Amino acid sequence: MPSDIKIPALGESVAGGQIAKWHFKEGDLVKTGDVLLTLETDKVAAEVTAESTGALHISKQAGEDVEVGGVVGQIDENATAPAAKAEAPKPAPAAAAAPAPAAKAEPEKPANVTEFKVVPKAEPAPAPAAKAAPEGRVTRKKMSPLRKKIADQLVSAQRTAAILTTFNECDMSNVMALRSKLQDAFVAKNGVKLGFMSFFIKAVVEALKAVPQVNVRVEGEEIVQQHFFDIGVAVGTERGLIVPVLRDADQKSFAELEKDILGYAAKAKEGKIQVSDLTGGVFTISNGGVYGSLLSTPIINPPQSAILGMHSIQQRPVAVDGQVVIRPMMYLALSYDHRVVDGKEAVSFLIRIKDCIENPARMLVGA
Repeated sequence: MPSDIKIPALGESVAGGQIAKWHFKEGDLVKTGDVLLTLETDKVAAEVTAESTGALHISKQAGEDVEVGGVVGQIDENATAPAAKAEAPKPAPAAAAAPAPAAKAEPEKPANVTEFKVVPKAEPAPAPAAKAAPEGRVTRKKMSPLRKKIADQLVSAQRTAAILTTFNECDMSNVMALRSKLQDAFVAKNGVKLGFMSFFIKAVVEALKAVPQVNVRVEGEEIVQQHFFDIGVAVGTERGLIVPVLRDADQKSFAELEKDILGYAAKAKEGKIQVSDLTGGVFTISNGGVYGSLLSTPIINPPQSAILGMHSIQQRPVAVDGQVVIRPMMYLALSYDHRVVDGKEAVSFLIRIKDCIENPARMLVGA
């Protein structure tokens, strides 16, 4: 008896998703443990594997929505290989061709008889073919669960929070020089490169400690003060924007943070990010600079109360000790929920980040 292929439980609050891709075709032989399909949900991409061996029968196609527990196909365990195509019967040998009958002699035309030639009736000229319609100027496709979730989240943030953005800029000279000086030894010891993101994560932790009013969330009519530092880092993927969370960032070294970032990047590329990887953050960092963004106003990630936007590093003229010099500068943007974070607190928070980045040695020694 064929066994059903069912969508397994995918984690708390995930009721279903959309079939992104079947990895086998109808009738293919599959084995226990084979990845049958990739399911896209509003949080993660999940893989559904075969629980038995046999011929695959597909009942739900790629692009269709399915629910947890729903049947998307069957595995016929009695079939051990795709059914062989029935051999077409060989045609019987052709009978020997009979000799063609001798052509009848044409009767002699009688004298003085006008011969008539039958002229076929002229067919009406065919109507001109309809002009082929030009190729479609638009295409439509169903919004993926993740894209829909992102859209709902962003609209919800705009609708429920009083979002305001404050800006500043920081001189990246010292952090770039320190990174360059330590890079070789850092890689040799830890096996990963020292990037800018770990500096900003550490700076955010220092700012959250200095201005705890930013480390809050709103629940109904209550303000919940958070005393931990799980920092989300926005990552762009082919499926959309996700925000994996680096747990207890205050307790981790620069090397541990860099390894966590690389680990999440690899999981995102392979489609193996879990729901637990994306939940529980208290603050988010978004780096639009990797795409060339000079300045932006990031949208907070509910229920968080603030988000930091990083941008491109550009050589710009700035005044230093009364002299105009060229320095590598980055614009910083802090969007925050004005319902619970006041302007003074937001500005103080951003200035603290600026101070940490312009004086990175302090973070290394905990000053």
